[in-house]
Amino acid sequence: MRRASSFTSSVLSRTLATVPDRGAAAAIQPRSVRVALFCSRTKNSCTRRRWFSPVLTSFSRSSARAVALGLAGAVASVATAASVYAKEPPPAEIMPKDVVLYQYEACPFCNKVKAFLDYYDIPYKVVEVNPLGKKEIKWSDYKKVPILMVDGEQLVDSSAIIDKLAEKVLPKKMINSGTNEDEETKWRRWVDGHLVHVLSPNIYRNTSEALESFDYITSNGNFSFTEKITVKYAGAAAMYFVSKNLKKKYNITDERAALYEAAETWVDALNGRNFLGGSKPNLADLAVFGVLRPIRYLRSGRDMVEHTRIGEWYSRMEEVVGESSRIKA
Repeated sequence: MRRASSFTSSVLSRTLATVPDRGAAAAIQPRSVRVALFCSRTKNSCTRRRWFSPVLTSFSRSSARAVALGLAGAVASVATAASVYAKEPPPAEIMPKDVVLYQYEACPFCNKVKAFLDYYDIPYKVVEVNPLGKKEIKWSDYKKVPILMVDGEQLVDSSAIIDKLAEKVLPKKMINSGTNEDEETKWRRWVDGHLVHVLSPNIYRNTSEALESFDYITSNGNFSFTEKITVKYAGAAAMYFVSKNLKKKYNITDERAALYEAAETWVDALNGRNFLGGSKPNLADLAVFGVLRPIRYLRSGRDMVEHTRIGEWYSRMEEVVGESSRIKA
């Protein structure tokens, strides 16, 4: 925040300095302002409205100063927002040197781990596991994903992975700062014990949504061309029926209503805060965001954002988690 404040002061000072008592309209460069404020777009070109020039040149000193303040304020707002919603990389001396994630691209638990890695800007490589043969993880006794290798150490189970990573790379003051630990723990357990179980009945709710989901899975997964075709149609059909059993198992009568209720429950937990962690996400924020990320732009995710209040929080999380820190092969 200190850097943002000094940057803001610098912008204001330099901007106001360009507006002298005489010739104020000229000092703010009317031609540049005309282009910036009065351009109309026609397909890919920008058409300038030259007829507005006389109005600009008749700006009074107060009008010019107001424009300058407005422009400076806009820049300052951007700088402040960037500071508030910044990633939090750990100190270089405790940053892991070699991190490899074995995953399925559409797996909510794998995405939960990736949300942590991305937010804390920890570089990692990804090995996409083929779920048919799992040859990529034959070396491991643990036959599920995610598996995270951190400097040669194997970590398994998404919540346990995040706990161990947090111990390794986050200073204690960062782990315990913000909202109280009991609240954070409660909502992380809610993600694993409730939220994830609502997802499958929604993304495989009917045959069209099941096909949409498997199209995403096969497009992003590690499959041969033949496997893509087989998995897309056979998998969609199988999961459609599996989702019906999951509805019974978790006592879900209306899958969409259950998804909307879960989203609203999370927004209520925020209690007006930007994040459960306050001004910054905590581990519960990252867990909810991570498991929702694979479905966000599927039909179920679009419906969830349209019919609940979760959209604003999700957009803030997209902004703060930012670009993936994945190392491209």
